[in-house]
Amino acid sequence: MTRWLACYGRSVCGLIILGLFVSAFVAFSVLRERVYATERAEVQTIYIQSGAVLDRMALSFDALLADVYWIRTVQHYGSAKRVARDDRSYGLLGPLLDITTTLDPYFDVAYRFGAIFLAEAFPNGPGRPDLAISLLQKGIAAMPERWEYYMDIGFIYYWWLGDYEQAAGWFSQAADVPGASWWLRPLAANTLAVGGSRESSRLLWEQMYDSADSEWIRNEAIRRLAQLQALDDIDHVRALIQRFHRTHKRFPGSWSELVEAGFLAEVPEDPTGQTYVLDVVNGTLDVSSGSELFPLPGESLTPFAQ
Repeated sequence: MTRWLACYGRSVCGLIILGLFVSAFVAFSVLRERVYATERAEVQTIYIQSGAVLDRMALSFDALLADVYWIRTVQHYGSAKRVARDDRSYGLLGPLLDITTTLDPYFDVAYRFGAIFLAEAFPNGPGRPDLAISLLQKGIAAMPERWEYYMDIGFIYYWWLGDYEQAAGWFSQAADVPGASWWLRPLAANTLAVGGSRESSRLLWEQMYDSADSEWIRNEAIRRLAQLQALDDIDHVRALIQRFHRTHKRFPGSWSELVEAGFLAEVPEDPTGQTYVLDVVNGTLDVSSGSELFPLPGESLTPFAQ
């Protein structure tokens, strides 16, 4: 009985200590967000940078501590996006995600959302698809049965790195996992055949939407599909601008001039309702920097070249 009471006492003591630590951590984070939310983003210091060390210190409450670090990860990502574009810094994102998934190797949302955060191009993210791939590979090591992680790596190779052979290979690996969706095999073949085409990209995001297990990922797929629609719109309007140029030997000076000349029925807007930005010097157009769709995907998907 004495030994049992001693063990019970140590457990309760450990729980109290961890609870105080977590409460202080969260309170500090909330206070910091209120006081410093509008200041210049800076690369901060993680005083304990090793997830393995924290895991040993967590006294069997590593899953709870992982939740705390996940909250801090989201706070860091959101805080960086609120500051001026040129001042954004996502320096802690990778380390925070590594600590979170070391404390809880089965933290599914941290792997999938974290990979999206890391791969997002600047200024909306750090533009680190390499770290996103490493994070998902860490998830595969912990949960090899999660075919979604293989698929997500394929998306990163396709969407952010433009490596369609690697993307197809990862889609094929996803298809090999027991219980994986049937469409992964034809998706791999389609990627090899027409990788980089807008229709192929649209198919990928439609499949991502259909297979998403969270509303956040569905919303991200909707945003990407809207970007692809914006690229289609830009192709169409650019052709009209080129027709105007052939007729008038100059580019239009405004959208209203194109409307008055009968080339457009109305001022064009992107799928979110923001007016497209017209460059009157060279006749190119883009989504507004204030649009949720900015910046549009680059490389072969961006048809702005003359």
